[in-house]
Parts: sequence; structure tokens; C-alpha cells
Amino acid sequence: MGGMTGTRDMPDTARRRRSGGHAGNAARRTGAAIDQMPWAPPLNTDRPTEPLTDEGVAAIHDGAMRVLEEIGIEFLNHEALALFRQAGCTVEGTNVRMGREWVTEMVARAPRTFTLTPRNPERRLTVGDGHLLFGNVSSPPSWWDLEIGRKVPGTREKCADLFRLTQAFNCIHFAGGYPVEPVDLPPATRHLDVLFDKLTLTDKVAHAYSLGPERVEDVMEMVRLAAGLSHDDFAATPRMYTNINSTSPLKHDYPMIDGCLRLIRRGQAVIVTPFTLAGAMAPVTMAGAVTLSIAEALSAIALFQWVVPGCPCVIGTFTSNVDMKSGAPAFGTPEYMRATQMTGQMARFYGLPLRASGSCAANVPDGQAMWETSNALWSAVQAGTSFVYHAAGWLEGGLIASPEKFVMDCEVLQMIQRYFDPALTATGPGDIALDAIREVGSSGHYFGIQHTQDRYETAFYQPIASDWRNFEAWQTAGGMWSAERAHGIYRRIVDSFEPPPMDPGHREALADFVARRKAEGGAPTDF
Repeated sequence: MGGMTGTRDMPDTARRRRSGGHAGNAARRTGAAIDQMPWAPPLNTDRPTEPLTDEGVAAIHDGAMRVLEEIGIEFLNHEALALFRQAGCTVEGTNVRMGREWVTEMVARAPRTFTLTPRNPERRLTVGDGHLLFGNVSSPPSWWDLEIGRKVPGTREKCADLFRLTQAFNCIHFAGGYPVEPVDLPPATRHLDVLFDKLTLTDKVAHAYSLGPERVEDVMEMVRLAAGLSHDDFAATPRMYTNINSTSPLKHDYPMIDGCLRLIRRGQAVIVTPFTLAGAMAPVTMAGAVTLSIAEALSAIALFQWVVPGCPCVIGTFTSNVDMKSGAPAFGTPEYMRATQMTGQMARFYGLPLRASGSCAANVPDGQAMWETSNALWSAVQAGTSFVYHAAGWLEGGLIASPEKFVMDCEVLQMIQRYFDPALTATGPGDIALDAIREVGSSGHYFGIQHTQDRYETAFYQPIASDWRNFEAWQTAGGMWSAERAHGIYRRIVDSFEPPPMDPGHREALADFVARRKAEGGAPTDF
């Protein structure tokens, strides 16, 4: 699906220099691994794209409510079934049907905005209210980089390298799940080692997988210890989150619902993201796929609001289509973009923050990877998304994590951040620049005038991985392709990485907890 495998399609000069690269003139000037924009999660000030008419919104809402009322959702969690009975819903076996009035009342309890505060309070995030947050790739079992040149299983060290990139890039705001699955670690204790790495190599908001009670409880305790919090302080405000997927069509499994219930009871945030592929796990029409997705998400969010009114909840969208020739998932397609925008419109209708994703079907960090991911990212922007999962590093439909792709995606994320810089749309006297226009007139140029000299260093976006030289200059410098430049940046970041500061006592408490839980055997691997 991608056009470049290994270095086969690279010119000889590029292959010879694939461990090099440059991050642009600014980075070379300062000697830093990357010369990037500061930490400043962007505020989306644009009007959202709304492809649905008012009648369309009403039709999808009515369709989702009819699914909940007439067809029902399967909940494979006995506690959830008991809670639904208490709420007056109709429970038959594992099937739950619920009235639209109750669902609407419950969903209305969810906050439109909330904060997430990690161990470093300077990394506090606002979710909702126009804030646009980007996270690292999460959960691929495999790794690809330009040096290896082939798909290989993930390891703890590769996972840690992606945490280093997560920390190093200011345009990455939260640390999602395992950026690559470390299959060299035992499954029963894997979460302990990976969360130790995440909480020591980054100081950003952390995620917990809802994969069984022990894992969820362990991660909450580790987040608490890493910040040196009392149990009451931990529960007083959201400090972490989980993301769950429904098992489409029309099913929620045991561990994910269990994990959400545990987190909300301790004041933490949850994201409910149905993973629906039109034509396979959902109707082939985008309106039908979005309707199914909305029903699945609201059924769980309504439950959580019944249990803990006002708990922070985000509705997620991961609706795309399959390739009807092969059955393979496709991402970054026009259908994917419209489904994201449609779900964003529905999220605003329900007053919920939205989660979307950066994604692609490409197998290597090539042109296909970037146009598909850019489509996905910009549809998230247009949809009014709050949380953008997998914003950097995703390949092969989520089966591969790549450090080169991570760097290349961060270039796009920085551009999005710059796009929302208020300076670009300022209209003060110095911005309208009448004096400068008068000075240059019709026969001069703007390079040398004082107005330009006062602003030239910050006037325009400066890239981290792009090369803006002409062909001859680029070729003379080695003719490196984008992925090669990204590889060089990745290596410089990892080789020069210094972990963020951490209180030695908090780190020791964290290490002691990991050692104790390992001695106890960790978490069971079967549910």
C-alpha cells in the first residue's frame, strides 16, 4: 500500500546517508536536536465544518435513539447489567434497551470541558472548549524504521524511544497507550514496566488501558505515586484517562466497561470510541455507520453518567471504510473525513468533547502515509476535535509504529499549531502595514525595509523536517528524502535525550511499587 519498502526506492546517495539528515537551518544554527515551536496547545478558533443539515442531525439522532430503544446494545459486563436494571432500562440477558429521554438526560450531565493534570502541572490540559490536543501513536504490535528497513516486533527499548519522542516534541500534548507493544516483556507485568517508563521519561498526561481490574488499579496507583499525591488529591481532579472501543456492531465487552467504571469512581476521565468500518462492522452508508457509532458511544456514556453524574467523558469517532476489493481497512479517505466531521457535529449536539485520530493505511512513511494522515488530521481540526489520538507515528492501519513517521507527522502538527497562531490574523496598524506599503510603493521591494527587518525572524513558520532548498542545493547536500531527514532527527533526539525532572522520592516509590507488583505476579492474562 505504501510506495517505498525499506530503502529500495531511495537514490544511492540517500541510502548512503540514511543515518544523517538535518532539521532545517534554525536547528543547525542553535545546535539543538530540534528547533521547534514552544509548548502551547492550540486553540481552534475556526468555525467547524458541518456537512449535516439540521434535518440530518435530527435524523442521525433519531436513528441512534431507535437503535437504543428498539434493538439494544449487548453489555458483557454483569455489573453494568445490574446498573442498567437499577436505572430502569430493559435488560434481557446481555441485551440492554434504554429510552431516549433517559439517555438524553444522562448525557446532558457530562461536562462540556474539563482539565487533565499530570505530575508536571505545567503540562495541564484543557479538554473541550476549542482546545486541540495531539497524542502519540498507541498500540501497534510492530515497528518499522529506516535503519532496520523491515517490519519487526515491538520491544521495550523501541517503546521507550517513542516515549522520548513524545516528551521531546512540544506539539505532542499527551502520552497515549504503548506507542509500540513491547512483546519482549511478559504480558502479566508488561504494564508495570511500560508505565514506569512512561511516567519517568515523560511528564505529560498519561493513559491507562482498560484491560482488566489489576491493570487499571495499578496504573492509577502509579500515576498517583509519580506525582506524590494523596489518594484524596488524586481523586479530586482528573489526572489521567482511558480510552475504550466498543466491539462493533452493538457490543461492549467486560474489561473495558469495568475499567471505565473504576476510573470514573476515582474522578478520572474516559473516552468512548466505537471503531466502526463501514461495509464490514457498520452499514456501508456513512450516515448509517455514524448512527451506529453514536448509539454505541452514548449507551456507555449514559451508564457512566448514571453512576457518577458529571464525570468527564469524551465521545470518540473512528468511523472509516474498508477497501471493498480486499476487505482491508482504509484511512484518511473522503469517507473517513466526512464521518469525522459528521460525528463532530453530533458531539456538539450532545454537548460532548470529541476524540478523533490521525491515521493512514500506508505501510511505510511515504507520500501515501502523509496525504492520508494529513486528511485525517485536518478532518479532526474541521470537526472541532478536542483529543486527537495517534497523531504521530501510525502506519499500516495501526499495526506499525515508525519513528520517522512520528517526526514527519510532528511537522504537520506544528503547521496546524502555527495555523491557529493569533499573529497570523492580527489586524493592528503594524499588521495592516500601510506605512510599509507607502514606503515601498510600486517600484521597490520589502526585503530591506525596517518593517520586514523587525519581523523576519518570527514572521513565517520554520520547519523541523522539511527542506526548502532548491533541487541543486538539496542534491549537493546529499539529496536526502523526507524519511531520511526524519530518521536523523529521531536519532539526534534519542541520543541526546534527558528525562524530565522527577522528585527522587516519587521515583523510588514508583520503582518500589513496580517491584512489589511484579513479585505478586502482576495481572492475569485471561479474563
